[in-house]
Order: sequence, then structure tokens, then C-alpha cells
Amino acid sequence: MVFIKNSITNGFLNLVSILLNLLLLSLQMKNTLIVIPTYNEADNIEAIIDELLIISDNYHVLVVDDSSPDGTGKLVKNLFKKYPNRIFLETQLKKEGLGRAYLHAFQWSKSRDYNYIFQMDADFSHNPKDIPKMEQLIGQGADVVIGSRYIDGINVVNWPLGRILLSLGASYYVKFFTGLPVKDSTAGFVGYKSEVLDAINLDEVKFVGYAFQIELKYKAWIKGFTLKEHSIIFLNRVKGQSKMNGSIIWEAIYGVLYLRIESLFKCKT
Repeated sequence: MVFIKNSITNGFLNLVSILLNLLLLSLQMKNTLIVIPTYNEADNIEAIIDELLIISDNYHVLVVDDSSPDGTGKLVKNLFKKYPNRIFLETQLKKEGLGRAYLHAFQWSKSRDYNYIFQMDADFSHNPKDIPKMEQLIGQGADVVIGSRYIDGINVVNWPLGRILLSLGASYYVKFFTGLPVKDSTAGFVGYKSEVLDAINLDEVKFVGYAFQIELKYKAWIKGFTLKEHSIIFLNRVKGQSKMNGSIIWEAIYGVLYLRIESLFKCKT
């Protein structure tokens, strides 16, 4: 009887130990939010969400949709039942641009318990399978991880030569004027520790296009956070229309000068 009693007690204690270890493991697991801004991405949005959420149960997706007339938002809502409590939709009343969508998402994430926040495009130009690799770099000490097209040569597929030269030139231009130690400063595939976004005053972010991508990286860098680049292969979109236009490019040109001048004045004060 004593033997049986001891066996039951030991078995119970082992079970409690296993349950406590599982609880501890679950608390240590990192919750990741992936932000996808959309405008007329009905051809891509369902597929990209499926690709993302199959990778890890710890991934959540927030779509910020600029009231797409093609029904992108409705398609996202249709996935709620398939992925309960893992997909979220925020709808902007009008088309406000990439930067405004990300800023809204970052503010939204602050009241939730996310360790990492990623931003990426809906059109598969950014490969969802790169996110676990980028998470590893954060786990190894990076605060911001950039999916870089230029850290290992030029890894861009199906872009016209003019656009490649424009993108490369922009990165050299940024590095020359700001000193930002990044080879792909206009990259839109980026992962942040939540602490980085908490440290940046998002209400003071000025830009909405290419310059927005530069501004967030620059503000993180001057605050002393560690930026790392992860080599990716960037695929030009197959479905849907590009949102690139001349005003976005000009914003980046004068935006870089603004950021540099602003930082110099802050240093003097």
C-alpha cells in the first residue's frame, strides 16, 4: 500500500512539474504581430495571411486597410472564423498612405502584449518564410531587423533597371547624408522589438511614403538601438498594382535632408 501511495504521489508531482514547465514555456514564447497595410489587395490578401499563420501559432496578423474599393477588407473578415483571435482588421476611412497605416498599427499594438512587430507588404514581394529567420536575429541581440535586398549583392527579381538604380541610389543617398549604417534604408520588410516602438514618439513621425521607412530606422538608430540586416530575395508583385509614384520619391529626397537637419538642431539643444 505504501508503495502504491508513493507511486501515486510521485506520479502526481511529475504531472505538476510537467504542467508548470509547459506554463513557463508558454510564458516565454514570443508573440509576434505582423502588420500588413492594404489598398486594393484582394488578389493577394487571403493567400498571404494563410502563408503567415501556418508558420506559427504565435503569429497574429493586423491588416490596416484604406477602405479598398475592391473588397480587400471583406476578404479579411471572411477569414476571422478560420483563424479566431489571430486576424485583426482596422479600416481607415480614406486612403492615407503607407506610413499612416503603419503608425496606426504601431499605436494599436502598444495596448496588446506583443514582443515583436513586423511590417511587410501584401503582394508576396516579401517572403513570409523569412520572418522566423529575422526573429532569430532579434533573439540574438538585434532590436530592429531589416529584410535587405542589398546586403548580399542585389537580390531583386523582375524589377526594371531604372527602379533598381533608384532604390540603390536612395540607400547611398541616405547613408551619405545621415550616416545610417544600413544598405537598404528604404526596405519595407522590417521587424521591431516592442521596446523600439515604445521609445519612438510616433506622434512626431513626419512622413508617409519612402521617407517613412527611412525615418523609423533613423530614429531607432539615433536612440542607440541595434539594427541588423537579413538578406532576402525581393520579388516584384505579380498581382495587383504598385503604389509607387513620384510624390513618394520626392518625399524621400527632401525627407532625408529634413531628418539630418532636425537631428543636428536637437544635438545643439
